[in-house]
Amino acid sequence: MSNPSMLGRDRLADPKSPTTNEPDESFGDILSEYEQSHTHRIREEGKRGLEGTVIAITGESAFLDIGYKTEGIIPLAEFQATGDSPKVGDKMPVSVKGRDQGGYYELSRLKVERPKDWSALEKVFADKSPIAGVVSAVVKGGVSVDVGVRAFMPASRSGARDLAEMEKLVGQEIRCRIIKLDVADEDVVVDRRAVLEEEERANKDKRYTEVKEGETVHGTVRSLTDYGAFVDIGGVDALLHVADISWGRVNKPADVLKVGDKVEARVLKVDPAKKRISLGLKQLQPHPWDLVADKYKVGERVNGSVTRVTDFGAFVELEKGIEGLVHLSEMSWAKNVRKPSDVVNAGDAVEVVVLGVNAPDRRISLGLKQALGDPWAGAAQKFPVGSVVEGPITSIQKFGAFVQLAEGVEGMVHVGDVSAEKRINHPQDVLHTGQVVKAQVLELDVEKRRMRLGMRQLIPTSLDEYIAEHKEGDVVTGRMTDVSGARAKVELGEGVHATCRLSADAPKEEVKAAQEGVDLSSMTSMLQARWKGGQSGGGSKGEGPRSGQIRSFRISKLDAATKKIELELV
Repeated sequence: MSNPSMLGRDRLADPKSPTTNEPDESFGDILSEYEQSHTHRIREEGKRGLEGTVIAITGESAFLDIGYKTEGIIPLAEFQATGDSPKVGDKMPVSVKGRDQGGYYELSRLKVERPKDWSALEKVFADKSPIAGVVSAVVKGGVSVDVGVRAFMPASRSGARDLAEMEKLVGQEIRCRIIKLDVADEDVVVDRRAVLEEEERANKDKRYTEVKEGETVHGTVRSLTDYGAFVDIGGVDALLHVADISWGRVNKPADVLKVGDKVEARVLKVDPAKKRISLGLKQLQPHPWDLVADKYKVGERVNGSVTRVTDFGAFVELEKGIEGLVHLSEMSWAKNVRKPSDVVNAGDAVEVVVLGVNAPDRRISLGLKQALGDPWAGAAQKFPVGSVVEGPITSIQKFGAFVQLAEGVEGMVHVGDVSAEKRINHPQDVLHTGQVVKAQVLELDVEKRRMRLGMRQLIPTSLDEYIAEHKEGDVVTGRMTDVSGARAKVELGEGVHATCRLSADAPKEEVKAAQEGVDLSSMTSMLQARWKGGQSGGGSKGEGPRSGQIRSFRISKLDAATKKIELELV
C-alpha cells in the first residue's frame, strides 16, 4: 500500500514491456504514449468496479488505495452530499473516471456497474435498479446519456431546473433508472429525477433520526404561513409555530420574520414516523415570568396595552411575554357595564392597578377601575343623610329602583318610599329606566356601598306645611296626647305632632297667656269640634297638665330638616 505522504506516479519502467526505441523517437513521445495506453487500460478496468480503501483524508479530498501504484482521489463534497463521513480504513466500491492534473486517479463512488450488453440492461430495467451513466450531450427535449448504449433522458426527468443546469450535466456521471427499454428499436429512456428524489427521501429519513430534541440547530426560513414558519435545517423542513417565535404575542410570523432569514432555534419535538420536527425561538431566551414576582407588586399602578377582549374581561400586555387579566367586574365602578367592549378595545393604552400576582401559574390580576379612584371614598361628604340628590334610574326591581348619583355610585329607592299618596305594588307602575328623579338620602353605608333614598319624603305633608307657616316664638294651641314626667306629646293638627317641656309653674304661665289676650275658650271649642272626645279631656286653668287637655304653647324650636317641633307651656 502506498504511503499518502509519498503518493507517487506509476513507474515508467516495466520489465515485461519492450524497450526498443527508434532513433527518431524522443523520450517525451514514449512517455506520452505510455501514459495514454496505461490510463485507458486502468479506466476500462475501473469501469467494472474496484474496491478502494481510505488511506488519508485532507481538508477537501479522501485518498484511496485501489491496488495500483498511484492512489485514487474522491472529493469530500461527494460524501457530504449523501451525509456520509469517511474514515481512514473504510472500504468501498469505486470506479475510475480518469486522472487529474496531479496524476491521481479520479474515482467515483458509484456502486452500480454500467451494463455492456442488452441482457444486462433488461435485468436492470426489470429490477428497477439504478444505473450509472455519463451525460454526453444536450439534445432536443433533454440530454443524451451513455449507459453502455445511447439513452435519452427527457428534460423533465433530468432534475435540472433550466437549460443552463442541463448543460452543466454534460460530461458528468449520474445515477438514473431505465423507465423504457425497447431492444428491437434500441430505444432506451432513463430518469435521473426519480433517483434524486429517492436519495433525497433517504437523506431526510436519516436526518429525522439524527436530530435530537433539546439541541440547538441553525436553519434558513423557507416559507411563511399564518400559523408559523418552515425552516430548512439541513435537508428537512421544520415548523416554527407562531406561538414559539417570541415570549410576546406575535399575530403572524411575517411581522418578525421573512423568507431567507438565518435563525437559531431549539428542537422541541421530533416525530420520525410522521416526519415532523418542531422548533422554538423563544426557548433560547430567558422566560420573562421568572422575574414577575419581584417586578410587579400588589397595589402598584402599571401601564399596558390591551391585546384582546373576551366575554369575561380584557388581557393587557405589561411587557413582552407578560399579560394580565382585567376581569369584567374590575373594569368600572358602574353596574351598567355588561361586556368588556363597553369599556376597552384591543390596542387601547391603559393604566391599571396590580390586584394579584401568581407567578407559578403565570397569572396577574389587574384592575382598571381602581386606577380611576373609588367614587365611594367621598360619598359621606358629597351625599350626607337628609340631602336631596338627583339622577337617572338605571334599573328597576320588584323591591325598588336604582338611581345613579355619580359614576359608580347608586342609591336605592324602596318601593315603599316612592309615593306618599298611594300604595305602589311595583315601582315600574310609576317609574321607568332612564327617568331622572329627585330623592332624599335616608341612609348611607360607605363600607357596604349602600345608600337608601326616598322620593315620597320630598312630597310636602301637613307637617311640612305647618312648619312652613310658623316660626319660633309663635303661640299655638294643641292637645296633649301623652304626659310623661317633665315632657308631653302634643298634637297641633292632623299629622302634626310636637313635644313640650313641662314646668311647675304651668298655671302662672296660663294666666300670663290669658293676660296677653289668648282666647283659650274659643280655641278649645275649635279643637273639640275637630277632635272627637276633646271636651272630656278639657280642664280649667287651675288644673295641672294631663292627657286630653287643650292648652296654649309657644314654639321654642322649629327644625325643618329633621321635621321636629319643640314647645313650652304658655
